[in-house]
Amino acid sequence: MSYEPAAQASTDEDDGFAAFAVAAWPRLVRTAQLLTGDFHEAEDLVQTTLVKVYGRWRRVPRDEIDLYVRRALINNNLSRLRRKRVVHLLTPVLPESVRHAHAGHAEAVEQRTALLAALADLPARQRAVMVLRYWEDLGEQEIAAVLNCSIGTVKTHARRGLAALRAHPGLTLPGPPRRPASAPAPSPATPTGARR
Repeated sequence: MSYEPAAQASTDEDDGFAAFAVAAWPRLVRTAQLLTGDFHEAEDLVQTTLVKVYGRWRRVPRDEIDLYVRRALINNNLSRLRRKRVVHLLTPVLPESVRHAHAGHAEAVEQRTALLAALADLPARQRAVMVLRYWEDLGEQEIAAVLNCSIGTVKTHARRGLAALRAHPGLTLPGPPRRPASAPAPSPATPTGARR
């Protein structure tokens, strides 16, 4: 009777989960921090998500792992918000380590803090769409798959989320060009070379 070494057995048992978790941890924490507005809550959210994913790891098709984990992260965050039933406000002071990492870049830190505060003011689903679209760089169809909703719902959340971020008093985002109040509305022009 032969016995496998303990290290070999544990590697076979987790079927690549440990390697996936180590590689995905920084990205998942960054995404979770944008969703929660707090670094420590983000770490807790990712840890809870990975524990749940581990329980189903062998049943998740390998080509759907990222979709499955993102969906689990979003759903766990929504559940967390439902349980708390309170509005999360970001602390106006960044953690000490972040402040030192950006020493001399006060404007960038200020913009990031304003953005995180604006994101925290969005409803949870709009915030999820904003994070998945603009930080995770997912397309509308991928976001719809993660949130288990229609593409139209994703577009609506994206439109409303961008409008809310543009209107947020502490945040300046580029928006559609605005005409001065005294400027006349442009008249429809006939394209060059078009026949009448």
